[in-house]
Amino acid sequence: MSVREALLVTHTGKASNNDHARTVAKDLLDNGFTVRVLADEARDLAIPQAVPVSGEAAAQGAEIVFALGGDGTLLRAAELARPAKAPLLGINLGKVGFLAEAEIGDVDKAVREIVEGSYTVDERLTIDVTAEHGGQLVGQSWALNEVTVEKGAREKMLELLVEVDGRPLSRYGCDGVVCATPTGSTAYAFSAGGPVVWPELEALLLVPISAHALFSRPLVITPESTITVNVEPFTHFALLSCDGRRVMDLAPGSTVTVRRGVLPVRVVRLRERAFTDRLVAKFGLPVDGWRHQKRHG
Repeated sequence: MSVREALLVTHTGKASNNDHARTVAKDLLDNGFTVRVLADEARDLAIPQAVPVSGEAAAQGAEIVFALGGDGTLLRAAELARPAKAPLLGINLGKVGFLAEAEIGDVDKAVREIVEGSYTVDERLTIDVTAEHGGQLVGQSWALNEVTVEKGAREKMLELLVEVDGRPLSRYGCDGVVCATPTGSTAYAFSAGGPVVWPELEALLLVPISAHALFSRPLVITPESTITVNVEPFTHFALLSCDGRRVMDLAPGSTVTVRRGVLPVRVVRLRERAFTDRLVAKFGLPVDGWRHQKRHG
């Protein structure tokens, strides 16, 4: 019989988070799992039977990766789960936790369903990004939520030329642009005025940030397209950010290319739940609103 293994990733800055992680670890250990924890979190978690792991291969061979915390913790766990092709389960211990599948009160039930194998796995589209300057590669990365090209100096406007599939689309004097996935449509892209896109839909989003331009509408683009963001040579330096976690400087004249990611992120679903319900619950949307109250008050 093969050994079942799980990786726990949590935000150890809060004692309550560590308590929840220990509870999950105990339940998994009691059910025959080998539990891995990240080496730099092992001391805070203090789980004697846990196996400390580190590096990009931390999730390799794991049956599942648990992310206990907010969306930031889930994005950190996704960096390990994606190359290992391991399913990722988010348990929200933060505030909104839009990416999480389970809430703090569902921890015992969530672990039980993982043990029983009573779950499905969705594949979430990702985006790959490369940055070049003078024809030389200066960086590459990926994102589950979004890639942004933003101004590096607060007091100055950034000048960008955006192309889609090698054809010029628009020049923007702006704070930057967001290139997002459907998963990321409820994150930074949403705050910048972009549309909410159901995660089952495969698409790329382009959302200008505070653009001084006649045409600055957010766009929904086919997932097979390539988005190119050119930092004009006469402007100042910019910043490239992937999920707000991996950041690099872009000199004037740099070119950023965004396309569909080669590897998706595999996300656990414990139950069938309409995305509409998740949207209403996480954003606290006023389904009835003041009109309903006026009619029936």
